[in-house]
Amino acid sequence: MRFFREFLKDRVYPIIWGFAAIAVCALVFWLYGVRREALIYAVMLCFVLAIVVLTLDFIRELRRHQARLRSIRTASYERNDLIDEYGVAATDYADLAQALWKRIEDLEDSRFAERREAKDYYTTWVHQIKTPLAVMQMLVKSEDTEQNRALAAELFRTEQYVEMALGYIRLGEDASDLAVRECDLDELIRASVRRYAPQFIARKLSFSYEPNTVKVVTDDKWFTFLLEQLLSNAVKYTYEGGVMLTLTDDAKVIVRDTGIGIAPEDVPRIFEKGFTGFNGRAGSDGSADGGRATGLGLYLCRKVAHKLNVGLSVESEVGKGTAFTIDMRKEEIRAD
Repeated sequence: MRFFREFLKDRVYPIIWGFAAIAVCALVFWLYGVRREALIYAVMLCFVLAIVVLTLDFIRELRRHQARLRSIRTASYERNDLIDEYGVAATDYADLAQALWKRIEDLEDSRFAERREAKDYYTTWVHQIKTPLAVMQMLVKSEDTEQNRALAAELFRTEQYVEMALGYIRLGEDASDLAVRECDLDELIRASVRRYAPQFIARKLSFSYEPNTVKVVTDDKWFTFLLEQLLSNAVKYTYEGGVMLTLTDDAKVIVRDTGIGIAPEDVPRIFEKGFTGFNGRAGSDGSADGGRATGLGLYLCRKVAHKLNVGLSVESEVGKGTAFTIDMRKEEIRAD
């Protein structure tokens, strides 16, 4: 109905001129004494002809309108999509739309090339930086001193940030990056826990794990990345007590800590990119300096969970701790 009103509004002047022409013809016929029956017959024919022409014009305009809507919905443009366009203005607008679309395609190609170049550079950088980090790890482990243990802990954190950067780069890739196979969750969990064992020891945190023989179909690399990000958060924000990790019969991996918890107003936003909340801004040591969160860890967890089609939820209470649950059989991102 709206299109019909707009159509009539667009054709108002031709309609007025058509009625005026019919009226002038009728007046001339009447002045020359043409019989009334002939006059009425001529006027009716003109009206019928005008309605037929207007109807055909409406149908053609409706087809053009629908073709333009299809182009808008599919975000694509081809000159042939504009059916029966005519007139100088219509031709100019078609040429303008085509030129703008070509410009958009050129910009997208340029942007894609720049992103590809940046991705290649940072991927290379991440792999190159691992070599000196590995050498430094060997050096600090050569002598068991308090200073070297502290340096080893900082090197481990640096390696985690490097892995986070690599994960951030790779998350932009499509599903071809996934290597899905049947995995033993217990084996993957134990491998991650062994990596974090020195961190639990250094921070004097207890750790308990309730294993289970559960197998799922997933990508072991991305699952490990997701789990280690949650373990990293648990270690970072727990100053006393410990971390409990549970693998349930229904393929849920629960990482629970006795840390500082998350403020209720921050919980709904913790998976947003760049969001740190009060605890993140205060720093991992509870102070107002150093160790501040980047707001990327949980954001990457959400992205990985979507990539793996698994559920990720969180429950937290300030001062009592936080529990993250990875549901390997349910796709859902939830914060309670």
